[in-house]
Amino acid sequence: MQPTADYPTTTSNRQPAPSKFVQANTSAVQTVRPVPIGQKGVLSAVLIMTSWAGLLAFLLGFYRPDWHSPVPYLLVLLQTHLYTGLYITAHDAMHGVVSPNKRLNNAIGTVCALLFAYNWFPRQLPKHHDHHRHVGTQDDPDFHPEDHPGFLPWLARFAWNYVTWWQVLLMAATYNVLKIWFPQANVIAFWMVPAVLATLQLFFFGTYLPHRGEHEADNQHKSRSQLRHHVWAFVSCYFFGYHYEHHDQPYLPWWRLWRTK
Repeated sequence: MQPTADYPTTTSNRQPAPSKFVQANTSAVQTVRPVPIGQKGVLSAVLIMTSWAGLLAFLLGFYRPDWHSPVPYLLVLLQTHLYTGLYITAHDAMHGVVSPNKRLNNAIGTVCALLFAYNWFPRQLPKHHDHHRHVGTQDDPDFHPEDHPGFLPWLARFAWNYVTWWQVLLMAATYNVLKIWFPQANVIAFWMVPAVLATLQLFFFGTYLPHRGEHEADNQHKSRSQLRHHVWAFVSCYFFGYHYEHHDQPYLPWWRLWRTK
């Protein structure tokens, strides 16, 4: 089946909820019909990659931060957001919705995953599909056993499942090369710290909040979803907080996921 984009086909009334992430009302999810995505996914990926690389080059090679000003801290957050975009693009490639050309789709996914702390796309691809097939079970690589509650234990188990020693070694080697050519403080602040913050961001909004705790019996995806607020949903994690909707309609690229709300 060709990778697809979407447009909404149904609407429904939604009830207010008391928290930012709520149990999904399965009857309130808009079903979005697939249509060919064309090259929009590729353009989105190129925009994210070039923005990430361009800003990083500026921050490492030309920018001299004044740490008494809020500006460098805001730039750290911006670079974190672009790092997150790299992995969200790799995630879209895992679902085949970056390009209808499978080779190009997987090539973009591989590059984006590598730029995000040397993640290896072919290794993560089957793990992610196992997560979708077996969500909330012992066969789910993102699953967190109920006898170890809490954010930090779950994060540690998640990192153990996904982070490899060669990633750590490559990050360390790259750091030592970069600090030869660029100010060490800039390398740490604008290359290393955003990668760590983006990892926490992806885990918090894409795994911990939507999948923690008990779920209703009719919640087949064992997922919660952010309340409808498109600006915050984009800023927080490229609409990945609309997580039940993602599991329900994984053929939607991130830039169309908002249409399910």
